[in-house]
Amino acid sequence: MNPLFGAALEVQSFMQERGWRFCVIGGLALARWGEPRATQDVDITLFAGFGAEEPYVAELLSRFPARVSEPAEFARKNRVLLLRAANGVPVDLALGGIPFEEQAVRRATPFEFASGVSLVTCSAEDLIVLKCFADREQDWLDVRGILVRQGGRLDWRYLREQLAPLCELKAAPQILHRLEQLRQATESP
Repeated sequence: MNPLFGAALEVQSFMQERGWRFCVIGGLALARWGEPRATQDVDITLFAGFGAEEPYVAELLSRFPARVSEPAEFARKNRVLLLRAANGVPVDLALGGIPFEEQAVRRATPFEFASGVSLVTCSAEDLIVLKCFADREQDWLDVRGILVRQGGRLDWRYLREQLAPLCELKAAPQILHRLEQLRQATESP
């Protein structure tokens, strides 16, 4: 089995056994919705809320080794817990707390990547929002791939409703403009 799938399944099973709300994001979700690319780690959002992260962090650290010293403090500061699966694959586990993250987790659905490999991944729209908000060049290439592959199946109203307040929070209105330009470029014949 692909080591990334093995790592994702391991963490997913751990969280499902506890009834936690989560979804796979990042490169594995991109393989579902866009143009797959090489990725070295597994990215997951766990909806922990604000002020209730500690029990999640403690339980995860009791099962998975950390990749940084003082991982609980790092998670508190950065809202990301850096773990390693049993097979050695790095796992970046974002501690979700804002309404968008809660909605992304709620909208997530299982997808069978291969026989016996079903992972709960975020929607295409939510992945676009995450990648636009990150606003790195690789993320924009990923967004382009999603737009090309998903075509007219995307819910643009939902996308704008979710991304606009995040861009406002980040004071980066140019992100919405860049997404619209990319949409026009990928829809043009």
